[in-house]
Amino acid sequence: MKNKLLLTILLTFLHYFSFGQVLTQTVRGTVVDMISQAPLPGATVVVLGVEPIIGTAADIDGNFRLNKVPVGTRSLKISFLGYKERVLPNITVTSGKEVVLQVTLEENVVQGKEVTIVAQVEKDKPLNEFSTVSARTFSVEETQKYAAAVNDPARMSLAYAGVVATDDGNNNIAIRGNSPNGLLWRMEGVEIPNPNHFSNVGTSGGGISILSAQTLTNSDFMTGAFPAEYGNANSGVFDLKLRKGNNQKTERTIQAGFLGTDLAIEGPFKKGYNGSYLINYRYSTLSMLGALGVPVGDAITNFQDISYNVFLPTEKAGNFSLFGFGGLSNQNFDAKKDSSAWKNNYDRYSWNFRSNTGAAGLTHFLQLDSKTYLRSVFLVAGTGKGYEEERLDDEYAAVSQGELVYDQHRVTLSTSLTRKINAQHSYKTGIIANELFYDFLNTDRKDEEDRIVTVIDQKGQATLLQGYGQWNYKPSERVTINAGLHALTLTTNKTYSIEPRASVKVDIRPGQAISFGYGLHGQVQPLGVYYSRQYTSDGTYTEPNKDLGFTKSHHFVLGYDRSLNEFTRVKAEVYAQFLYNVPVGTEANSTYSMLNSEGGFTDKELRNSGLGRNYGFELTVERFLHKDFYFLLSSSVYDSKYKAQDGRWYDTRFNGNFAGSFTAGKEFRTGEKFKKRIVGVNLKAIYTGGLRNTPIDVPASVAAGETKYQEDRPFILQAPNYFRTDVKFSLKRNREKSSVTWSLDLQNATNRKNVFGDYFDPKTGTTKTAYQMTMIPVLSYKVDF
Repeated sequence: MKNKLLLTILLTFLHYFSFGQVLTQTVRGTVVDMISQAPLPGATVVVLGVEPIIGTAADIDGNFRLNKVPVGTRSLKISFLGYKERVLPNITVTSGKEVVLQVTLEENVVQGKEVTIVAQVEKDKPLNEFSTVSARTFSVEETQKYAAAVNDPARMSLAYAGVVATDDGNNNIAIRGNSPNGLLWRMEGVEIPNPNHFSNVGTSGGGISILSAQTLTNSDFMTGAFPAEYGNANSGVFDLKLRKGNNQKTERTIQAGFLGTDLAIEGPFKKGYNGSYLINYRYSTLSMLGALGVPVGDAITNFQDISYNVFLPTEKAGNFSLFGFGGLSNQNFDAKKDSSAWKNNYDRYSWNFRSNTGAAGLTHFLQLDSKTYLRSVFLVAGTGKGYEEERLDDEYAAVSQGELVYDQHRVTLSTSLTRKINAQHSYKTGIIANELFYDFLNTDRKDEEDRIVTVIDQKGQATLLQGYGQWNYKPSERVTINAGLHALTLTTNKTYSIEPRASVKVDIRPGQAISFGYGLHGQVQPLGVYYSRQYTSDGTYTEPNKDLGFTKSHHFVLGYDRSLNEFTRVKAEVYAQFLYNVPVGTEANSTYSMLNSEGGFTDKELRNSGLGRNYGFELTVERFLHKDFYFLLSSSVYDSKYKAQDGRWYDTRFNGNFAGSFTAGKEFRTGEKFKKRIVGVNLKAIYTGGLRNTPIDVPASVAAGETKYQEDRPFILQAPNYFRTDVKFSLKRNREKSSVTWSLDLQNATNRKNVFGDYFDPKTGTTKTAYQMTMIPVLSYKVDF
């Protein structure tokens, strides 16, 4: 009896003893030169705000290791003789995973006498050293922390100035009044296909991101006047970076929730080798959301995806990495053979939709000397989409309405050379070759002719070549100048574009800077647009769009940035964008323009005679995470117009005129013993002008049995102003060797009915109003160990 009592007391004591332990974790990484990527041996790394002081120095390879760093939100100060001190703020240290960092330092530009540079927090500074305007970095923590971001970079970007959602049901974004089609996705330095599930043909967004927060690291987002290395984009760039897996310890993550189940694992290949692997897999059916009454539709929906990064360093041949992602998604709906169950005309249609996307790449990094490195990427990528539709007639017989096949694959080879001449001068030059393979089929039923018409039926290949050179010059500590040139050519129709880029940033005093950027940018049309068929009365056809040129635009940006204190800043930008060579309809009274398109096919004959203009003012007030609180207030006023073939200027589809958002969050550390539990409350409120719509021609729609628009009055209707509130609650518990996180995201938490637009219902012969999504709850449970 005494032994049992003693054992009980001992176990109780051990329980409270373990609860009272200060939980710690290892923080390690590498310190390198920002431009040359050469290691900086001897760099000092210190954890701020902890007692006793925790610090270390980097070894000969630039590697550092900090043991027993208390869990929580920590900041590091990194110093190296001759370089600007840098503070890395708000590093989340948990007990479940080691923190592995890649730290870059900028060399001082010293003139005459020694200059003392005070360490500054520049949390939003872009990773690309050639970017000075309309660019910022974002972290994985932001995609996880922001309300309703659900680990999606595109949804997270709605908190930034100038970015507007076009549809609650997907993550398409309109940047500064541009079509979502103007967005470029890059991964590890090369263009990738649209990395989203349930994406439509030719678009840049989709229902759910394929990308995993487990594999991403800090990346850049740009909204205008991009540096010379970026081509084939007119509105914005997501330049995504992948993190390396832990090369010293095996770690795992399990996450389950309404959007599926994730399994991730990372670790070393063997002891003593610096290589590592990182893999994440997810599977979902969205059935849980449907069971909760969320209107995800009556279709059966499934998707799964995988993403990975395998790091393979060598002693003499450089470092290799295998990376990639893949996503499979499909939806299908079978119409009921019971007309009494049809609530509207669309219920009599059966359809099947598939959207598959993937990319696999090999990178090679070779340090030629302490000032120069060569980086090459080989990528194979593909997108396959298909859609079949049938309509039940009055006898419940299935009548084909057509089908769509969009298969596009690419082989990409990219190589770049970066050299740092000295602290003042550096340059980067490179070439990108894309071989594009495509198989397009688009058929559509013409009810008035009672037959299926082929809109596009084309197989082939095309070559897209790009080259660039850019130079970075720092005449003093306070002035940075970037200049470059980008060349773009599509060999299929022998079109090309030569595009100058330039920017300058001047630190007028500590904590204040002004900047200016200019760029000429060109973008290839979606390949399906080139092969639209135009039929004659005798049934023959032509493909008049084959010789279309690039849509081009001049970007001008003027910015002002001021730090109010160490953790709060104000940023203002005024911009103007002038578009030309825009494909528009060829008929004299045509109002059609590709600037309003969100798809990859068209049935129009086009010519490059259209214009467009976007201009606006953006203001951002941001407090970075400090004392467990952050906020981001962004606003923009803008105007977006296009000129059609009829010679008149019109509002674009995306001209909402204004947009504003407020994003904020607070963390509360609870628990009497060492505050191991962290409760997070995050809020996002969005208020924007409504998107534009063209009026429906009801008599013509009734006669045709399908929607017909008043094409001579494009986008004269504006939806009511859009307002949405998102809320996120989270609870994180750090344990001795693991961490557990519960989170609940509520998109449109107030269940507001935002108007999307009107549509014509042939069943009733009237127009009806379509609304955006109602409240969407996303619950998840994650364990890191």
